[in-house]
Amino acid sequence: MPPTGPEHSRTLLVVDDEPRVLAALKEVLERQGFAVCASPDPRHALELLRQRDFAVVLTDHLMPAMSGMDLLIECRQLQPHATRVLITAALSLPTLVDAMNKGEIYRFLAKPWLREELIATVRNAINRHELVVQNERLLLETAELKQRIAAADGALAEQVAQLDETKRALALATRDKLSRQDRSLELCLQLLDTYDPLLGRKARTIADLSARMAGAADFLDAEERDLLRVAGRLCDLGLIALPRAMLQQLHVDPSRLGRPELDALHYHPIYSQTLAAHLDDRARLGETIRAHHERFDGSGYPDGRSGAAIPRVARCLAVAVWVAESGLNGPGAAAALERETGRALDPLAVRLFLGTTRLDTLPRPVRELGAEELKPGMVLANGIYSPQGLLLVGEGQPLSHSTIARIRSHQLVDPLEPRFLIYL
Repeated sequence: MPPTGPEHSRTLLVVDDEPRVLAALKEVLERQGFAVCASPDPRHALELLRQRDFAVVLTDHLMPAMSGMDLLIECRQLQPHATRVLITAALSLPTLVDAMNKGEIYRFLAKPWLREELIATVRNAINRHELVVQNERLLLETAELKQRIAAADGALAEQVAQLDETKRALALATRDKLSRQDRSLELCLQLLDTYDPLLGRKARTIADLSARMAGAADFLDAEERDLLRVAGRLCDLGLIALPRAMLQQLHVDPSRLGRPELDALHYHPIYSQTLAAHLDDRARLGETIRAHHERFDGSGYPDGRSGAAIPRVARCLAVAVWVAESGLNGPGAAAALERETGRALDPLAVRLFLGTTRLDTLPRPVRELGAEELKPGMVLANGIYSPQGLLLVGEGQPLSHSTIARIRSHQLVDPLEPRFLIYL
């Protein structure tokens, strides 16, 4: 440990074989408040260096028993923190510079020395000594701290390893849960596809638009964005409770639905809420799904809620649902959307939708036709597969006379789907 404390921090060792010069140095330095230990003999000075600590060693160079340079070299071995100053009139400048570069001396004073220069040099030498001692102390404290840290590293490393293992287990469990959830949600969409292809197509459009909006909704928190993504896949699940004939009429001409049929239609968000709870029992998800057909002006269903009384995630979902059900695409979509803003749709949710989806990229509207209604030039909106899963006609392919004839012939031998989706 380097020397510390006030008893040595301003103590000087002054060495000069001329008593008159030694006395003058001692008097000048003591008047400045320095504690001075004076010695006329460099060998005696070495004994003092072995017995006590000094902040500064100031020595003449030309002395009969030992040169000042040799004394300072010995001093460096005995007290490396002491600041060494040489007073000389005979040593060559290159030798002095070399000694300073090698760390043998800190400064040198040329004879005859000036009082002000002597005092300034000694003060700087003491400041240098204090900095060296403090630095050494800090290094020792740092080393000690490192040892304490190293001693705790073993236990900490074990705890970190345990935490990492726990995190990996949680990550695997989370990924497995999300994977199962994604498979369940995809199964719901496939169920809608199978029950009614047009309904399944609309459900996938809602799911896609909702996911786009959730990815950019800065005003929704993380849970609300997840609610929007999941609700976009499940909100129409309750429509499988409606008869297929009623769904066909809904696709072709909703105005011909009677009051009992409309009542059943208006109840489907509640069916969806009930079914969705078997996959995800979050209360907010159920509320979002239940409210996806509420209108901003209060004329929606099933509860007639309006404005801020509608959960804001449901207000976002309602835009995706309205766009998917309207079948709008192209130049007229913007005007139609603007007309419904503030009436059916929340203006903030509409702005979110317009910020995430280009209207000219919305899915093209489609309709369902039977095999006997197919005509040349029509374009398939979905692929036609055999009961064995073999692709017969690809999505987006225009129908020709021969393609239609092949489809109808296949229907007679190995029936396909009874209805086909065609782009309008």
